[in-house]
Amino acid sequence: MKLFNTLTREKEEFVPIKPGEVKMYSCGPTVYNYFHIGNARPFIIFDTLRRYLEYQGYKVRFVQNFTDIDDKMINKANELGITVKELADKYIEEYFIDAKGLGIHHATVHPRATENIDAIIDIIQKLVDSGYAYNVDGDVYYSTKKFKSYGKLSHQPLEDLESGARIEVNEDKHEPMDFALWKKQKPGEPAWESPWGMGRPGWHIECSAMANKYLDKTIDIHSGGQDLIFPHHENEIAQSEAANCCQFANYWVHNGYINVDNRKMSKSLGNFFTVRDVAKEFDYEVIRFFMLSAHYRSPINFSKDLMESASSALERIYTCMDTLKFLKETASGEDARPEEIPVLEAVNGYKQKFIDAMDDDLNTADAISAIFEIVSEVNKNITSASEPSEYLIEYILSVFDELGSVLGILGRKEKETVPDEVKEMLEERKNARADKDWAKSDLIRDKLKDFGYSVKDTAQGQQLIKL
Repeated sequence: MKLFNTLTREKEEFVPIKPGEVKMYSCGPTVYNYFHIGNARPFIIFDTLRRYLEYQGYKVRFVQNFTDIDDKMINKANELGITVKELADKYIEEYFIDAKGLGIHHATVHPRATENIDAIIDIIQKLVDSGYAYNVDGDVYYSTKKFKSYGKLSHQPLEDLESGARIEVNEDKHEPMDFALWKKQKPGEPAWESPWGMGRPGWHIECSAMANKYLDKTIDIHSGGQDLIFPHHENEIAQSEAANCCQFANYWVHNGYINVDNRKMSKSLGNFFTVRDVAKEFDYEVIRFFMLSAHYRSPINFSKDLMESASSALERIYTCMDTLKFLKETASGEDARPEEIPVLEAVNGYKQKFIDAMDDDLNTADAISAIFEIVSEVNKNITSASEPSEYLIEYILSVFDELGSVLGILGRKEKETVPDEVKEMLEERKNARADKDWAKSDLIRDKLKDFGYSVKDTAQGQQLIKL
């Protein structure tokens, strides 16, 4: 498998530190609200990367943190009149509701910043002791000029980063690009004891500390959104490598931006949507399918029209699977018949195309195309008239399940409950056809459309299809 490494700007063969095992860290949400569709993309993409690595036989230890203390959280908690912990508890619970809907597996560990203060203080102390950090009256800052390779992830020298960055004015810092590792307590803020007085951690240090604690000093993969390359991930590298004297992560994987109706998503433009908002109109699985329909490094545009197209495309796969299940009810034969061998070979070829696409920098767009090629193969060669063997049907369904599981889709096991009224109409139509009352049969067929169903007459009987 090859992955595009932001650090080298090249596709590289993925070789883990320890054969058969992968240590992977992905930046999680700041839990002060429901997460939005921009957050959803990396959560879905890197869940899929984890799934594929596991599909290839790797044992993956996957860590995704919760940032549960920062300025946004303090301000939101004050606004609501609750504690920061109460706010975090609420939105961590809400995160898991949306994540479950999106098919995102739990991480091996979901550490919270506030539950790892000792580990955070430990790494800050190492940086102070080695001269990479300094204390100014209870605020501890990282000295970026001490770290000679600062800027290697964003591929810009420190001078260029200084001129292009929005730098917070702070007379206490030695240099404009220095950043906070520990923040001195302000009145009314949550705080913890430290060698520098009461205070709380800065944002960047928590990920370095937790990756170190729950994975190792050097990890295989660090992932996140493109917006985190600078300054967050750049600062993580500086902190971790200065503290541990070794490379922090061997592969840095970042997903592209998401726009809404071809414009940058922002609250001020009124085009800011949480996943919970979108899930009221579209199924969670459609959201996931949509996110995987483009290559993860490409920008992706979110719109209602594109979501509707994704919904229709996903239903096309399910319709194919439902047809196979319908045909299976009357099929027989434990082995494929000779004339079915070309179909099996074609399906296996498309399965290999799926794997080749995923091996090529997690190209989920081409992987989904391979699934649609299987759909086309089925629609072309497997019909009621072809009387397919049970073996052929079960095999193709197993391939859909296998590939769908890698992408986290196609897991809808039970058909939607058919209303009794629709069942009665279907039985009435069956009787009409038996009596050769074609006019009545057609009339009932048209009425079924009003209930959201079409009906297909096959050698095995009437097949009800949800529109």
